[in-house]
Amino acid sequence: MGPGEEEGLRSLEHIKTEFHLPILTDVHERIEVGPAGTAQQRDACAPHGISGPLVSTDPPYYDNIDYADLSDFFYVWLKRTVGHLYPEWFAAQLTDKDAEAVANPARFAGLGRKKKALAEQDYERKMEAAFREMHRVLADDGVLTVMFTHKRVEAWDTLASALINAGFSVQSSWPVHTESEHSLHQAKKNAAQSTILLACRKRAAGAQGGAPVWWDDIASQVRYVAREKASEFAERGISGVDLYLSTFGPVLAVISEHWPVLTSEVDERTSQPKPLRPETALDLARQEVIALRKRGLLLGREIQFDEVTDWYLMAWDAFRAEQFPADEARKLALALGLDVERDLVAWRVVGKKGSDVTLLQPKNRRVRGKVDPEADHFDTMLDAVHTALLVYDEDGAVACEAFLKRAGLMADSTFIACLQAMINAVPRTKIKGKFIRPEAALLDKLRAAFFEELAVLVEEGATEQARQMELWYNADS
Repeated sequence: MGPGEEEGLRSLEHIKTEFHLPILTDVHERIEVGPAGTAQQRDACAPHGISGPLVSTDPPYYDNIDYADLSDFFYVWLKRTVGHLYPEWFAAQLTDKDAEAVANPARFAGLGRKKKALAEQDYERKMEAAFREMHRVLADDGVLTVMFTHKRVEAWDTLASALINAGFSVQSSWPVHTESEHSLHQAKKNAAQSTILLACRKRAAGAQGGAPVWWDDIASQVRYVAREKASEFAERGISGVDLYLSTFGPVLAVISEHWPVLTSEVDERTSQPKPLRPETALDLARQEVIALRKRGLLLGREIQFDEVTDWYLMAWDAFRAEQFPADEARKLALALGLDVERDLVAWRVVGKKGSDVTLLQPKNRRVRGKVDPEADHFDTMLDAVHTALLVYDEDGAVACEAFLKRAGLMADSTFIACLQAMINAVPRTKIKGKFIRPEAALLDKLRAAFFEELAVLVEEGATEQARQMELWYNADS
């Protein structure tokens, strides 16, 4: 049993203690475990004849894995070898992909641009049907636990909508570390390392006395909860994408408690207020995490940079990788009032290819008036720092010192603060004594040459992670 599994079991024990419930029943997608300890293959959306005080589910993670497609290879061979023993399980030629709860646009390829939206709706509809059946079989004082991990907010929005519409409210949540970070793959692409464990109860009917609850009235409560929980989880060593995900459970708890929640936006078809989408509340959570992490990078200080510089810092801090999904770049940009194409791609902060964006190095951002050694004024603090790094890289310390003095940056407190934040944001992982990230190497040289007073944060576990990655690298070599 690995450390992630042990932590997961401890979290389940915490749930049993808090709710004073034994674990009698486990509904896991299509697997039903009855009181006698027998397992049966069942449809999670179909009526079941059992009931109990606990339902636990680890549902399909939105669009992460196309389980049915991947199962076809094994299905064919199992059908040939044991199909005669379980003929009802292998009646079809291949796996049933239409019934699967996965957001797979390929199933709607013939509908053009609508395929992605239809795939999301299909996933939400099937998950809501499954949650409604879980709601029916669960005892009135029972608990539903849902394990979910996905770095895209729309996956959480869709799952939360299905869960809340099925009649559940989120009571509490815990991030459980389940994924390995000791991989060279992580140096270039981001990944969530935690699974969020949601503990839910049946929502009491008519809890609001029939009066509508408006988003404007509870938005401040959502913001407060996100701020408090983000601080709490950060103190426990949770960082990066996981810190953002960890706040989603507590925020969903607030809106599910007050459900239904209405917005001031009017539906043109019905002339009625539109119900809140969970994504709106998750956006507030993201803003609070941004504010918290920026203070952390600045060692507790409050310093205002421009929005582009803030985005760059938060991108490195959250994703810990040069490449990540363009949709995540868009959501982070929205939280800071930016547009990806206009403010980041056009400004040469990122390059965009397919569904991903890549953070560009200073040498790739060189352009007159932006990252420009001849300039003495910069529109963003990011451009000023990247120009200093470019000069140091191409011409050395003496030329860089001359540039810093000429541009008035050597004693500029905002520039120095930006250097501090960037030193702490860009991953400082080393392999064989050398930084993986060129930006980290240049920042370290600049700090050693001119700004020795700047501090270098070493997050808990970072040294061990670097050691494991070096062992991995040496073994692979």
